[in-house]
Parts: sequence; C-alpha cells; structure tokens
Amino acid sequence: MTLVTTDAAAFRAALPAGGRLIGLDVGTKTIGTALCDAGWSFASPATLIRRTKFTADKAALVALIGPQSVRGLVIGLPLNLDGTESPRSQSTRAFARNVADLGPVLLWDERWSTVAVERAMIEQDISRAKRAERIDNHAAAHILQGAIDALTMTKE
Repeated sequence: MTLVTTDAAAFRAALPAGGRLIGLDVGTKTIGTALCDAGWSFASPATLIRRTKFTADKAALVALIGPQSVRGLVIGLPLNLDGTESPRSQSTRAFARNVADLGPVLLWDERWSTVAVERAMIEQDISRAKRAERIDNHAAAHILQGAIDALTMTKE
C-alpha cells in the first residue's frame, strides 16, 4: 500500500519503528536532497540531482536512498502564500505519487524554506554563486528538519 499524505500523524503511523528519511525539494531543473538520522533528530543536505527524464531522476533517487536504508520520503509542497495550490503544487503531487513505491510520502509545506535558507546563507556571507549551487539541498534539509520536528512531537 502506498501512502502520500500531508498528515504528519498518518505518516508517523506508517513508520512505527522510525528509520532514516529523505527530504526532497523538487524543482524543474534540480532535486535538492537531504537525509536524517534514524532517530529523526537532525537533517543534513545530501546530493543534488540534476533533472532529466523522470525515469533517470527516479533511478538517481533510488541509487541515493538504497545504500542509506531510507524508510520514507518528505517532499516539499510548494503552496502559494495564501495556502492555495498552484500548478507547481500539482506537479509536486504527481511526482510524489510516482515515487510512492519507494516508501511512505509526507508532503510538507515549503512556503518559507528557500527564503529561510537563502537568508541564512546571506548572513553567513556565502557568495551568490555558491548559494545558487547549495540552495536546493539546504532547502531540502530545512523542509526535512521541519517535518521531523513535527513527527517527533506526534510520537506517542
């Protein structure tokens, strides 16, 4: 059974033993990735996947998550600032449905992730070129950290 949900409690119930998670910031040109530990304490940026065709994108994702023993996926859901969905939201939902065979999927509100990460990088005085290179993976880590913080609060 595949699970694609926006409900943290339902996602948590699908993974009663916990396990490593991967966070994804799905864009049109790249997929930023981040991984968390099995205890859901911290998220770290991982490998950037340059998008080509979906089959190649999914193969790259499988190659990343297989050796890491990933049990579930957290995918940033790009909503409009008022919380409504856009064509990009629908595209992300379609991506989530297409990778749901890799594990349960939690769609996580990513409205402020890129802004927060970019602001932090500016404060650290990271050059514009390096920011552009790192932003997607750091946004994925921000998305994943927000989700695991919520997931650990829903533990019973």
